[in-house]
Amino acid sequence: MKQKPSLLLLILVFASCIQEDSKTSAAHSIATIFEEYYQFKDRINPIEATKGGNFQYNDYIANYISDTYQRDLISEYTTFLERLAQIDSTQLSEADLLSMKVMQWDCEVKLEGLQNPLVITTSPIYNLPSFELTPLIQVQSLHLYVAQLGAGGSVHPFKTIKDYEDWLKRLDDYIAFLDTSIANMKEGMSKNIVLPKVLTEKTIVQLEEFITRPVDSHLFYRPIQQMPEAIAQSDRDRLSELYKNLIESRLRPKYIELKQFLVEEYLPVCRTTSGIGALPNGEETYNYLIKLHTTTNLTADEIHTLGKREVARILEEMEEAKNQIGFKGDIKAFFEFIRNSPEQMPFLEPQGVIDNFNQIKERINDKLDKVFELKPKADFVVRRTEAFREASASAEYVPGTKDASRPGIFYVPIPNVSKYNKFADEALFLHEAIPGHHYQLSLQQENNTLPEFLHPESLGVFVEGWALYAESLGKELGLYDDPIQYFGMLSMEMHRAIRLVVDTGMHSKGWTREQAIQYSLDHEAESEASIISEIERYMATPGQALSYKMGQITIRALRTQAEDRLGAQFDVRAFHSQVLNSGSLPLVLLERKIENWITSQL
Repeated sequence: MKQKPSLLLLILVFASCIQEDSKTSAAHSIATIFEEYYQFKDRINPIEATKGGNFQYNDYIANYISDTYQRDLISEYTTFLERLAQIDSTQLSEADLLSMKVMQWDCEVKLEGLQNPLVITTSPIYNLPSFELTPLIQVQSLHLYVAQLGAGGSVHPFKTIKDYEDWLKRLDDYIAFLDTSIANMKEGMSKNIVLPKVLTEKTIVQLEEFITRPVDSHLFYRPIQQMPEAIAQSDRDRLSELYKNLIESRLRPKYIELKQFLVEEYLPVCRTTSGIGALPNGEETYNYLIKLHTTTNLTADEIHTLGKREVARILEEMEEAKNQIGFKGDIKAFFEFIRNSPEQMPFLEPQGVIDNFNQIKERINDKLDKVFELKPKADFVVRRTEAFREASASAEYVPGTKDASRPGIFYVPIPNVSKYNKFADEALFLHEAIPGHHYQLSLQQENNTLPEFLHPESLGVFVEGWALYAESLGKELGLYDDPIQYFGMLSMEMHRAIRLVVDTGMHSKGWTREQAIQYSLDHEAESEASIISEIERYMATPGQALSYKMGQITIRALRTQAEDRLGAQFDVRAFHSQVLNSGSLPLVLLERKIENWITSQL
């Protein structure tokens, strides 16, 4: 006779079914929210969508400093937070819960910026913040980014007739953005919210390229000269005429108008102070920017003190490296020696600089398997920064497409090849390319287990923190045999430690531009021209420079913690996978994840 199941067993089975249904429902709900958030992010940042391979918005550039755009963001971020609050997080998988917390943090911090009196919104340039009333700066500004895209060979494709027509429509939106910029900057003038004079002077110089250049050699005409042969002659002629007309009748006159406004109206009222603390609500805004860029609640004073402590520590290591090299003078004399050493400036042609980086790539290829078990499918190329922006540019990495059809680009500014100093090129390669930005951002894009909205996410404190940590892996990857290159690595780390001091110094403690420049000259081997460019970048983008060192300190501390607790069980390849396999994380979430991983290994 078959035995009937007990009542208790039936109750347990029924409860289990309810729990499974609840988990399935929660997973389905959060997946829907993730997908809609991804679509929202692509809509509000169409250039980022193009970069990621979504060409739906290829004919559109968002006017992100307009009131309409900002009202849309406030409404959407608020609605997404309300929807997340309705999710039963106890029913989510560990991976979904982590992604949900990243999304929640993103919505909350972006909403806070939009409600700031200075209005901080997200620009299309690497998802960095932009101020509504001071939108045009000499670095990381849309007028530079659009020129980079418009020259071809970057994010916007120029392969089909539609690609060319889409770009013309994007330029319509860009011209509208310039109109809004002029209007907003006039409003800023009435509220005493203006840029430092020296930054506006640099921006004015950049406009000359677009005003004086003849059409046939104009940057925005370059895609016509590089048109694919598959496009019929009749279309080539038609598009050529359209591009010429746009440049002559709309773009050039708009740049002339913009320059006239900046020279005659804006420059005379620009401020002589360097930091955002001098502006109305500046102190509160800088505190917000610290939270945005570091994902911590540290104060400016705490970061300033930490920076000085790191500068002192690295200076001791530099002294040791200098003595091993055999230099007899003090550290400042060694900085001067490095800055001016002919041996460190051997290049006669820009291609020599590019070739040197490609040789570094070849040298580390055989050692990567010992340090990493994850490798991206995408490749990258090393390319010289465009002439119109390289005087104010730093080396940078631009990701390729998600499907790896377009490689990433490691841009290197070479404004004067005879003065190009290679003493830190190995560390620079590790930072910008492998295993820094190219590795991390490509792995993130290619990770099919992540929600789509996390693929393009470039949370600075994680992205830059990882890249700075990657510089320390040189010896494990077979680099830094040359003691000068090892000193170069220390110099790169010192450069980021100095940022903690000078950024907080200018924006919180009233330091002048000149004080910040001198502090840098006293503590690193970078050239004076490079240091001036960097300090002016920090003036234009308050708080952003803090992200590098804050992220690196955290990742390095987590590795040390894992090594200490796991002992012989510690596997550096597994540790790196744990850091890299969940996308860009706020530091508090990364710390929690690694602590849980360490516990699971024990």
